[in-house]
Amino acid sequence: MTKHTRERNQEKHRVIVVVLDGAGAGALPDADKYGDSGSSTLYNVIKKHAPLQLENLASLGLGEIIGFDLSRSRTPERNACFGRMAPLSPGKDTTSGHWELAGLVLEEAFPLFPDGFPPPLISAFETSIGRGSLGNFAASGTEIIEQLGPKHLETGYPIVYTSADSVFQIAAHEDIVPRDLLYDWCKKARVLLTGKYAVGRVIARPFIGKPGSFTRTTGRHDYSLEPPGKTLLDGVYEASLNVSVIGKVKDIFAGRGITEHLPGGDNTEIAESLLQAIKKGNNGLLWATFIDFDMIYGHRNDSEGFARALERFDRNLAEILNDMGDTDLLFITADHGCDPTFHTTDHTREYVPIIAWNKNFRKPIKLGNRDSYADMAATAAEWLKISFISPGTSFIPD
Repeated sequence: MTKHTRERNQEKHRVIVVVLDGAGAGALPDADKYGDSGSSTLYNVIKKHAPLQLENLASLGLGEIIGFDLSRSRTPERNACFGRMAPLSPGKDTTSGHWELAGLVLEEAFPLFPDGFPPPLISAFETSIGRGSLGNFAASGTEIIEQLGPKHLETGYPIVYTSADSVFQIAAHEDIVPRDLLYDWCKKARVLLTGKYAVGRVIARPFIGKPGSFTRTTGRHDYSLEPPGKTLLDGVYEASLNVSVIGKVKDIFAGRGITEHLPGGDNTEIAESLLQAIKKGNNGLLWATFIDFDMIYGHRNDSEGFARALERFDRNLAEILNDMGDTDLLFITADHGCDPTFHTTDHTREYVPIIAWNKNFRKPIKLGNRDSYADMAATAAEWLKISFISPGTSFIPD
């Protein structure tokens, strides 16, 4: 854990951001351009596995957002603001989704390589690491390590692959390639992947086990592009407030504008770090992205696992709400869709839910469909009384 605590002589306003990775709230009007018409992550999962124990999410308006009765009245029992947000940025990528939530809108989507990366690029990568590589095609991460894992064990060559997302992924067995070496290879790939090859993320994918039973470990590490403009994190940092992030959030923002990084390898650890941080009561920004919804369940079409993870989060939410202070503002949202009931294992082009709650809000407020994820950043900046300018529009109630 890295930490640099900052205090400013003012009331301790704090923003707590919770992103449920991949928890989309319905196909966008342009979803057909992405092959995603009919996707609706939260609605489809909840409908398929109803009834689910989601009392706390229901009390904040989730049923109203997705148009589904969560085994109880959809009428919110807490005075939350709730609705959906559409992205201004093209694509459906984790990085662009997070950046827009933080007030940075992209004009162009990150490049995709559905047919694999060009031979000159792969050749340059192999030269930089001093050995050959395997794969170089779009694939499911669990499937490609089963397919090419034995050859990897034999040769020591890393498995390179991509997906429908803008990613360059490198998988290697931890007994053959130590994590530090795998991370070094990712850094070398990140240097090469610029210009027209500037994918959103280079991802280290270590795994263990034997042929037929390979398992990916929690040693995943993402190497994102540095944001090309200021984000909410930069704005909060420059205002001399704390910016605490959990798990891979640090990687998504390339480590910029952060004063404290807390551990978060999976949803359980993320929840533990989040609850501990809330109890500390620092001012500024606290951001946690619950990655298992996307990484473990969405990409594997495991709707049952997704549903149970929602129930576990709802139990965590009870503690979050209980521990929040009078000047804390909680956001619950997502970065894109990843519908596990859909016909692909890829991200889906969807609205994302937006819930905002403070103990002193006087009534529930329906936000409807907002024009940008960046509305969250604008609202956060107003709450924290900082000068950060977002392309979004604040929705703090009067």
